[in-house]
Amino acid sequence: MNRRHLLATAALGLSLAFGGAASAQDKTKACFVYVGPIGDGGWTYQHHQGALDVQKAFGDKVEIAWQENVPEGADAERVLTQMALGGCDIIFTTSFGYMDPTNAVAKKFPNVKFEHATGFKRESPNVSTYNARFYEGRAVQGTIAGRMTKTNKIGYIGSFPIPEVIMGINSYYLHAKKVNPDVELTVVWAFTWFDPAKEADAAKAMIEQGVDVIASHTDSTAPLAEAAKAGGKVIGFGQASDMAEYKPSPRVSSIIDNWGPYYVKRVGALMDGSYEQADAWEGISGGEVLIGEITDAIPAEVKAEAEKIRDDIAAGTYHPFTGPINKQDGSAWLAEGQTAPDGDLLGMGFYVEGIKGDIPK
Repeated sequence: MNRRHLLATAALGLSLAFGGAASAQDKTKACFVYVGPIGDGGWTYQHHQGALDVQKAFGDKVEIAWQENVPEGADAERVLTQMALGGCDIIFTTSFGYMDPTNAVAKKFPNVKFEHATGFKRESPNVSTYNARFYEGRAVQGTIAGRMTKTNKIGYIGSFPIPEVIMGINSYYLHAKKVNPDVELTVVWAFTWFDPAKEADAAKAMIEQGVDVIASHTDSTAPLAEAAKAGGKVIGFGQASDMAEYKPSPRVSSIIDNWGPYYVKRVGALMDGSYEQADAWEGISGGEVLIGEITDAIPAEVKAEAEKIRDDIAAGTYHPFTGPINKQDGSAWLAEGQTAPDGDLLGMGFYVEGIKGDIPK
């Protein structure tokens, strides 16, 4: 699976040289591998903002370098090897499909630290993993969707059928259903992380079926642009970044991935000698998942309801996956009052009861 099929080998050397190849030896070099372009307006854009936060935090004590548009697979392994050979002290690999290449290259360069986003494999002591609890933000969005739909049809554009995406779909649906028992969910799989044309086609197909609230787990603003063509009849949400250019509608809120604090913390730990292997999974309470402004296109009472969900999650008094919840086939998953273990979420490969359709294999 690819977040983006584009790699210019000639540009690789230029990107890796950013900041000056002949920089002082006492600088810490932090490097970032991106699956899309830094101008995608979503996922990669937010990771790059985090990289720039590292530069701001440490000034001339740190050098940052990055490579955009790196496909998941063999190309990623070549890029990571180049980075390790090029003097990177810590390398952040920012897409799920970089998991195996990250671990393969890390074994060859034990003195370089590798940090993999959204993955679960840590096969060497120099590999750490980090993620964000995006499903918490989906609970807020689902609440808004369930209240705001006029057709009782809501939609979700999925990228790839991995646990990160499936748990978001389930959370979105459960919270829409909680406030609107008549709601129906349409899922369209785009099988891409970043492809504005495919994302727009997915949104258009749902709108033609009567869907009037769209969430997405892809990286561009294309679904919002398509919603904007519906003359105020369709709303949606910013994904990964605020996508504020579409406020106050169709973008009525957003999930903002806030990677800066984590990047600053990890690079800082490497610089001061306190760095240790880690497996981080923070959410709203930890500040890695931010809920963008809920605009005045949403009635005050719905806004208050959504903000309460956000605040209860932040306070630790509410978990988006709290039973009773059954699986799609009707079998019991969570009993009354039981909350989902992290292991169930991180390995989630099923829809909850009420969602129609199959998860692609």
